[in-house]
Amino acid sequence: MHQGRVVFGTMDEVVFGRPAREAVVEQLDRLGSQRAFLMVSGTLNRETDEIEKVRHALKGRCVGIFDQMPAHTPRAAVIAATAQARAAGADLIVTIGGGSITDGAKAVQLCLANNVTTTDGIDEIRTRGGVAPEMKPPAVRQISVPTTIAGGEFSAIAGVTNEAKRQKEMLRHPLVMPRATILDPELSVHTPAWLFLSTGIRAVDHCVEGICSREAHPYGDAQALKGLEMLAHGLPQVKANPNDIAARMDCQIGTWLSTGPLASGVPMGASHGIGYVLGAEFDVPHGYTSCVMLPSVMRWNRPGNAERQALVSAAMGHPGEDAGDVLDRFIRELGMPGSLREVQVGPEHFDRIAAQAMRTPWVPRNPRRIDDPAQVREILELAA
Repeated sequence: MHQGRVVFGTMDEVVFGRPAREAVVEQLDRLGSQRAFLMVSGTLNRETDEIEKVRHALKGRCVGIFDQMPAHTPRAAVIAATAQARAAGADLIVTIGGGSITDGAKAVQLCLANNVTTTDGIDEIRTRGGVAPEMKPPAVRQISVPTTIAGGEFSAIAGVTNEAKRQKEMLRHPLVMPRATILDPELSVHTPAWLFLSTGIRAVDHCVEGICSREAHPYGDAQALKGLEMLAHGLPQVKANPNDIAARMDCQIGTWLSTGPLASGVPMGASHGIGYVLGAEFDVPHGYTSCVMLPSVMRWNRPGNAERQALVSAAMGHPGEDAGDVLDRFIRELGMPGSLREVQVGPEHFDRIAAQAMRTPWVPRNPRRIDDPAQVREILELAA
């Protein structure tokens, strides 16, 4: 008999297949917002007119633009954006860009609400052992227009990098989930191919680790399996034809579905846990961490969850095949890196990575139990 608990998030709406410049204005009208602060991709702002289109559509309701969020959401950039949003008197944050910007705005919400003004002050709002401290809820909320497909815009979790420790830390509050997410596939055409495709593998990772979790349940499975099917079909189409807007839309919807398990309480596993360390310690892009780790994690886990892994192979169109092999081949056919060596991480770093990974929220909840760093090192050696 199934047992569990599904907690529904605080997102009001998902709008898909509409131009962002129209949908953003409609959301401000719906929410009664008059002072929107834009946190956006610097590349999109400087090299295209897409941000200007949104700003023009908002007219006087745009009170500021922040376009200096680096990858992995460092604390210093979060504090800089918070100061700018506070000075602008923002009543809503609108993000247009990738996952680092989305997570940055989530962190800004909490910093504004809890008067955090320094990088050290983020210690007061970060989770410890996966548990968030008591804090004031955000009053200035967020809507998101993603241009990559890692899926962070559908969660109430933010990853922020502590530059001093070179560690990714988690911030969590139910109300940091965006009020609305707008999926405009036309905007994603400007995203570099490697970034779109690799973050697509991040979404695949959400699906796969959700399906393969020992805490999986039918509600999460239904979304993850359909999401995985759409991503397995859509990503190769986007690689073959970057202007295939319908395929991009399928990838965006598949990414939305990929977050179903995590949003409904199913934990991720060692691929996500090790990925946290690779990103913060070695500056490996989010998507690449999944590309280089997921197949090896699946192979290491197989003795403990072969039946669940069979669901992954079937959803990707290869029933009966080894899921680790299916994923490895899929990732390489997209032109993505398939080993730690390809992202400049060598065996001399494995002990340090293994020790840090044990302190992440996800490695202790991997479907095949991981009790010590030596087991993490086994996975790293498979991925070398």
